[in-house]
Amino acid sequence: MSTLNNLKSVALFVLILLGGAIQGQKLHAAGTEVLTVAGGCFWCVESDFESVPGVREVVSGYTGGNTEGPTYKQVTKGGTGHYEAVEIRFNPSRVSREALLHMFFRSVDPTDAGGQFCDRGESYRTAIFVSNSAEKQLAEATKAEAQAALGKTIVTPILQAGPFYEAEDYHQDYYKGKKVVLTRFGPKKQSEAYKRYRQACGRDRTVEALWGDEAPFVSH
Repeated sequence: MSTLNNLKSVALFVLILLGGAIQGQKLHAAGTEVLTVAGGCFWCVESDFESVPGVREVVSGYTGGNTEGPTYKQVTKGGTGHYEAVEIRFNPSRVSREALLHMFFRSVDPTDAGGQFCDRGESYRTAIFVSNSAEKQLAEATKAEAQAALGKTIVTPILQAGPFYEAEDYHQDYYKGKKVVLTRFGPKKQSEAYKRYRQACGRDRTVEALWGDEAPFVSH
């Protein structure tokens, strides 16, 4: 009988542990929100926002179009309607959606309707994707504030969120990848290739010229 009681106690203890783990996972999930934006090359947007305290991770992908399960080649070729975009997954108790939107506008050229920096075409346009009226209202208010601060018309649209398709594995965390790839500068590690690309594309120069000291990801 004592053995049976011991087994029951162990079983109860295991159930308590499992219950606590499941509850912890639910709380963790509940503590994560998602902001989906398009800001040109998703390598750059991922690199920028993964440096923000309170951001858990940034995932590169495609959204805004009608093609299901698009590939990088399809999206950059055009015709899918998709943007190169990212999901910024963040802890709202550490960084607010409003703060991230404020940084987003100041990390791109929101006056450019034809793409971003050296990357041209529909897939490289800027956009903010919202899931409900509260997110839309906040995005519109932040856009208006950014436009007033810049003194120029901002063309970044605020769009209803749709399916988000994660980009191919080699695009994720490209900016810190160690795989050697062939570039116009010769064979380079992904991290070095990314730095060369970003510099050649003029992203930071353009953002700094536009936003000055307000640009959050440019070293002044």
